[in-house]
Amino acid sequence: MEAQEEKEAQVAAWLKKIFGDHPIPQYEVNARTTEILHHLSERNRVRDRDVYLVIEDLKQKASEYESEAKHLQSLLMESVNFSPANLSSTGSRYLNALVDSAMALETKDTSLASFIPAVNDLTSDLFRTKSKNEEIKLELAKLEKNLTSTLVLEKCLRE
Repeated sequence: MEAQEEKEAQVAAWLKKIFGDHPIPQYEVNARTTEILHHLSERNRVRDRDVYLVIEDLKQKASEYESEAKHLQSLLMESVNFSPANLSSTGSRYLNALVDSAMALETKDTSLASFIPAVNDLTSDLFRTKSKNEEIKLELAKLEKNLTSTLVLEKCLRE
């Protein structure tokens, strides 16, 4: 019975945490509802932990990308005394277009080695779509022919 009371206490604490300042809705406290709510609270706790880990991972990746960007920018400044701020408006537009293209193609960077496979994947998708489109057109033409035959046959039968 002590385990049941412990679960009821855990459920009450979980509901208080979930609802915060809002009142907790009335529910029948019995073994079944307590078990269901306890199961939900455990699943919620696991999901919250997983989400927290994903968030922390994304924060870490963002900081790594930021430090890598700073490193590459300083390397660029040292090697050719170049800064994106020194670009002309046309150069800045080209750089933004390059970045936007890399984002749209979901490449890991803006190197040619990343762009070529991404463009090849898009080309393959395009050909698959065109092929499927042709199949659908042939099926449609076949159905139109059958419909025409059926309508002619129907007309002949009526006459």
